[in-house]
Amino acid sequence: MFNYLEPPNAYYEFEKIYTAQQWAKKQRWIVDYLTGHAPDVIGFQEVFSIDSLKELVGEQGYNDFAVVDTPEVIDDFIYKRPVVAIASKYPIVEVAAVEHDSELANALGLNSEFTFSRKVLRATITLPHIGNTDCYVVHFKSKRPMINVDEHNKELTPEQNIIEILKANVAGGWGSTIQRGSEATLLMIQMITRREATQQPMLLMGDFNNELADGVLSHLLTSTLRFAPAFDAKTYLAKYCLNDSWDLFVKSQLINDEVSNSEVTTKATPLRAPTHYYGASSSVLDYILLSCEFDTSCDDSFFEVSDYSTYNRHLINPEFERDDLSTDHGIVLVTLKLRA
Repeated sequence: MFNYLEPPNAYYEFEKIYTAQQWAKKQRWIVDYLTGHAPDVIGFQEVFSIDSLKELVGEQGYNDFAVVDTPEVIDDFIYKRPVVAIASKYPIVEVAAVEHDSELANALGLNSEFTFSRKVLRATITLPHIGNTDCYVVHFKSKRPMINVDEHNKELTPEQNIIEILKANVAGGWGSTIQRGSEATLLMIQMITRREATQQPMLLMGDFNNELADGVLSHLLTSTLRFAPAFDAKTYLAKYCLNDSWDLFVKSQLINDEVSNSEVTTKATPLRAPTHYYGASSSVLDYILLSCEFDTSCDDSFFEVSDYSTYNRHLINPEFERDDLSTDHGIVLVTLKLRA
């Protein structure tokens, strides 16, 4: 959402306030996306004005809306620490903030004050054909270094100043990595525990602030076990694992191609569009992960991922009048098709 805050309130600093015209343009961009793509369930990050967003999406047919936290407010008008939210055209029957296992966190070497940088939202939504499904919305810790220094410290020589900034970047960046990886790990443990208790399908979506292939978050896609009985792992493991919806989409396309083509043909694997751009580099930071009910290779799956798209026109081909108050990330959208 990139600082969704209704004026005359300010985000982070007192002068950062949208004009009435800017606010109307930002809301119009959101409405245009919702009407043009019509997702049934959508997760949001960087929400400050909760009531405003609830009203806006309600007007577009999203009658169920939830948050599990509120932003921090300073001096009655400066907002910090935005929250995540979820909106659905299907009934949300339960909402909770995910609480991590403090004993496990301690065993991992985290201190007693550890907490998610942004509360994780779990909404149980009654979806067609499959019933109650646990949908998690996250915004993991960013890569911004956790240690701040005065970049223009006049008491230091230019060389000393650069040295201090370097130290802060190295140590602070690693601190953010530890936080982000720990958030993902502790969340995954709670998702597995919840899955065992309810047997409900799982969906995890949001801004991960990291590529999944990176070792920091790759354990979210754990699909093999060391030293586990092979037969038992084959029987039970898949039920408690998550799958990248992009991989499920590619798999579904390959299966459909094999079924529809009698001749063996080599078809190029589609390229995944980035969701974030920084200078000349690009990366995929935003994901939708799904449990085995959405995996065509599982015998008991209900759905297949029939389409996967990343809306990023505002990033790669922006028009000022349309996109200057949009969002700084691409929007991932998956389509689920009931299996025949």
